[in-house]
Amino acid sequence: MTADATSLRNAGSGRWAWAEIDLDAVAHNVGVIRRTAAPAEVWAVVKADAYGHGAVPVARTVLAAGASGLCVALVQEAVELRAAGIEAPVLVLSEQPPDTLVDAVRHGVITTVASLAGIDALAAAGAHDHPVQLKVDTGMRRMGCRPDEVLTLVREIERRPSVRLDGVFTHLAVADEIAHPVTAEQLDRFDAVLDDLRAAGIDPGRVHAANSAGALAHPRARHHLVRAGVALYGIEPGPGVSHLCAELRPALTLHARVSFVKRVAAGDRISYGLRHAFAHDTVVATVPIGYADGVPRRLFETRGEVIVGGRRCPIVGVVTMDQLMVDVGPDADVAVGDPVVLLGGGSAGDVATEPTAPVRAEEWAERLGTIGYEIVCGISRRVARHHVGGPVG
Repeated sequence: MTADATSLRNAGSGRWAWAEIDLDAVAHNVGVIRRTAAPAEVWAVVKADAYGHGAVPVARTVLAAGASGLCVALVQEAVELRAAGIEAPVLVLSEQPPDTLVDAVRHGVITTVASLAGIDALAAAGAHDHPVQLKVDTGMRRMGCRPDEVLTLVREIERRPSVRLDGVFTHLAVADEIAHPVTAEQLDRFDAVLDDLRAAGIDPGRVHAANSAGALAHPRARHHLVRAGVALYGIEPGPGVSHLCAELRPALTLHARVSFVKRVAAGDRISYGLRHAFAHDTVVATVPIGYADGVPRRLFETRGEVIVGGRRCPIVGVVTMDQLMVDVGPDADVAVGDPVVLLGGGSAGDVATEPTAPVRAEEWAERLGTIGYEIVCGISRRVARHHVGGPVG
């Protein structure tokens, strides 16, 4: 088989390796989460370049689909959204280095604080009536003030003209393990904090605790809004909530084209270390994508597969920096330029053949002992993103 000129142009970047982002799938996933979490609002987490999906186009899509706000990890990520003309509320999810706060203030970014030093830094950055949210550590032990510090810090916020309280939030450590008792313990601590604030006559503002798993599995965590992250991209937050993810649609597919075809003999070895020996004569297709692009080097050790010619075929030999090799079988009709699907793909098949299951990020993650988040976030900037669907303009 050969690739026609039209399909070759679809790569678009001059490289025979690219990712396609289905913005209609992202919009669909927003709708699923909105229905599940209602009446809570959905704020979309678009940090890390929207988990590798493209922050600006994804942000526009989720807002058009009904998300009320956006969450990022860095002030720089918020500035990128503002530079693209996105005016929706943006929350930076942790305290930031003091030298970034001038930009946060200038761009009206809701800023997380968890200490007196964080509040002082905003004043030093020229803040006036700047919205802040207080992060409470209820058990994650990563970032946030202690529950017994909340009332003191909120009163400090209230007395300062530089800042005003916009919200109070926490983060769940094991929300994807539905039966784990720590989630209930965290929510108990958070509820006690909120009760103390309200008893003191303080309005906590926007209250939130739920990440993607919390939004899907823990109604008690939803409060005023949920922070939807990986679920927006159609990826399960964890195997413990997979049964709640059936309606979600993966948004990212990873594509390449065959760059070289060779025949090998039984007993031949391949790639660095010559760690794979062929048991029989076969055909090998080289694909111009590797670990510098986000395909994990160890994927061949765990029997990773890609789709060539509508069939799953195993990766053979160590994945190299820029290329990988695939055993397409001794009778394969494969040519340079033929399409390869590394993530996504699959087909319904026909009466004569079994359907080909898509390759999902969760599959790579399970094979490698990691999570789907790491797989999509690891697809590097060398891989061009091509966005399809989504809002017009």
